[in-house]
Amino acid sequence: MTLLLVALGAAVGAPLRYLTGKLLPTQRFPWATLTVNIAGSLLLGFLIGLPVSPGLAALLGTGFCGALTTYSTFSHETLTLARTGRQPRAIAYVTLSILAGLGAAYLGILLGAALTA
Repeated sequence: MTLLLVALGAAVGAPLRYLTGKLLPTQRFPWATLTVNIAGSLLLGFLIGLPVSPGLAALLGTGFCGALTTYSTFSHETLTLARTGRQPRAIAYVTLSILAGLGAAYLGILLGAALTA
């Protein structure tokens, strides 16, 4: 059953990541990947702040967020920026991704905890 929940979540998360890539400009800066990674961090933090069932954690955390977020694309885009002479942009991308991702996760935890208080 858990495997099915993960697959169902991924079936929604992956197309959403794809559509985000089509909607946001990525030629000068990888906004789409940054957006989905921050959104996924926020949702995962929110789930941590809530007392969710293992099934819901599998559906939304592992399935949806796992398919929505992407470390491999983040790595590829960072290396592409650096290799094409845009090192300052690559550094900004890495810094923004880490700080905003951690901040979003923490905000999610606080929001989830506030709902259960």
